Amino acid sequence: MPRAIYLLSPSPFEGVINLPMIQFERVADALLLEGCDTLIFTSKEAVKQAYAINRSITNYPAIAIGSATQKALEALGIDVIHSAQKFYGEVLAKDIQEYFADKKLLYLRPKKVSTNIKELLKNSAIDIEEQIIYQTICKEYNGDHKPPQGSIIIFTSPSTIRCFLQNFEWESSYSAVVIGKATLQYLPKEAHYQIAHQPLIEACIKKAKLLKSMNRI
Repeated sequence: MPRAIYLLSPSPFEGVINLPMIQFERVADALLLEGCDTLIFTSKEAVKQAYAINRSITNYPAIAIGSATQKALEALGIDVIHSAQKFYGEVLAKDIQEYFADKKLLYLRPKKVSTNIKELLKNSAIDIEEQIIYQTICKEYNGDHKPPQGSIIIFTSPSTIRCFLQNFEWESSYSAVVIGKATLQYLPKEAHYQIAHQPLIEACIKKAKLLKSMNRI
């Protein structure tokens, strides 16, 4: 029996079964832009939420993590002055210290983050403020939606893992494809997994289809 591929991202893609695990809720009505000259984004959802709150973010240059975030910013005409391609807050914090110590930064972020950039920079002289603008909420499913034995499950963030495990028990026959090492840390210890070659959903799907064709992890 062919192995089913489940994508847990809220963004649907063709060629896989879409089972979104997370949804987003805005928690800010205004952005604290006064006094800042550069914005920081670590997800494309943060870009979307910030633009919905205040379209004047297009007047500010931005620092980003990841190509998907960079593309979302550039699609709005925002000047991306730096993009850290590795999905680690530590990498971005180091880049900020090296290249942007003279900037007045505003980090527009979700309520929960894997790494708190402002905390990493607390002992430096970097002028950085942060504002929580949205939160991630788990969707709820009954047992009828549980992926069958042998499924390949694509996790695109720590939140998708957390919410999946709130809904369903992990099966030893499952295989996981994760978007990066930061997400990998949240998998069950016993899980069989592969990491996508690039931190993109398209790369995750490609890896999952390869596993399916091999019929093994």
